[in-house]
Amino acid sequence: MKVTKIVNDDNITLQVAERVDTTTAPQLQYEIDKVTDETNKLVLDFKDLIYVSSAGLRVLLSAHKTMLKKEGSLVITNVSEDILEIFEVTGFSDILTIE
Repeated sequence: MKVTKIVNDDNITLQVAERVDTTTAPQLQYEIDKVTDETNKLVLDFKDLIYVSSAGLRVLLSAHKTMLKKEGSLVITNVSEDILEIFEVTGFSDILTIE
């Protein structure tokens, strides 16, 4: 997994590439934790993400809750059909903001 940070005015985008699974989910959690205090809008760009496991879903739910607690938002963009299907089957499409 590769994570690239992009700062745009008052929001931060993390471009997440490849796979988020049991092995890489802790790294994504670390990258998200590093930036949540810096922004009220966190954008996760999944343009180059090909797979997300249940461990990755837990990280996304945790990030969503963290941003809500600070009255911020988490937005997920550029979701492939395969990843969107995972979100829909698990009900995450009803919880997360997906653009």
